[in-house]
Amino acid sequence: MDFPGMTSLNPGYRALVLGASGGIGSAFAAALRTDSRCAAVEEVSRSRDGFDITDEASVAAAAARFSDAGLRFDLILCATGALVIDGTGPEKTIKAIDAGAMAAQFALNAIGPALALKHFSPLLASEGKSVFANLSARVGSIGDNRLGGWISYRSAKAALNQITRTAAIEIARQRPASVVVAMHPGSVDTGFSGGFAKGHERISAVQSVSMMLAALDGLQPSHTGCFFAYDGQPIEW
Repeated sequence: MDFPGMTSLNPGYRALVLGASGGIGSAFAAALRTDSRCAAVEEVSRSRDGFDITDEASVAAAAARFSDAGLRFDLILCATGALVIDGTGPEKTIKAIDAGAMAAQFALNAIGPALALKHFSPLLASEGKSVFANLSARVGSIGDNRLGGWISYRSAKAALNQITRTAAIEIARQRPASVVVAMHPGSVDTGFSGGFAKGHERISAVQSVSMMLAALDGLQPSHTGCFFAYDGQPIEW
C-alpha cells in the first residue's frame, strides 16, 4: 500500500521515529522517506544507538542531542513497546499475575512513553500543526474489554492512554495546533505478538503504517488527547 504523504504538515516537515528498529518503527521511517514533503527523518532505537525508553537518562540524552543541534519536529512517532517481555507473555487468568512481569509491562508500555513525552514533546514545532503519536493497543480500552485476560498488558496500555490524554491537554496550552494521540496499529504481522495473535486476521506493517499516517494526516487539533485505530476510527476509553 502506497503512502500518499503528509499534506497537513508544513512543507519540509521533519519527523522523528522512536523505536525505529522494530517492525512498525522501521516501516514508519521507510514510509516517511518516500514523502517528498518530508525534509528529514531522524531515528533512534536500542539496536542502533542504545536508546532505552525504560531508562530516563537514555531518553533525556537522546532528546538533548536533537535539542542541542537546534532541531524541531513536526511529527514524532513513539513506536516502542512489547507484548512479550523477557519471554513472559500475557496472562490468561488473574491467578497468573506476577508482580515483576507486571512491573516490566508498565515500565516499557506506559512509563517509557511518558518519559518520551516529557523529554521529546518540547521538540515539537511551534508553528503549524505538529503531531506526537504513541502506539497503544485496542486491548487497552476499558470499555471495549469483552474477553478479559492479558491483565498486565491491558492495564499498561490503559495507563498509556491516560498519560497521552493528560499530556495532550498540557501540550496544547503552549502549542494550540498540536495533535497528541494514542494509535492502535491493528493486528500487525511482525514478531511483536510472539505467536499470541494466531487465529486473528493480521495486516502487514506497511499497510498498518500507511493507514496510520493517513489517519494522523486527517486529524485536527480538536482531536488531540484521543484514541484512534489505524483506520482513523475512534476507540472508546
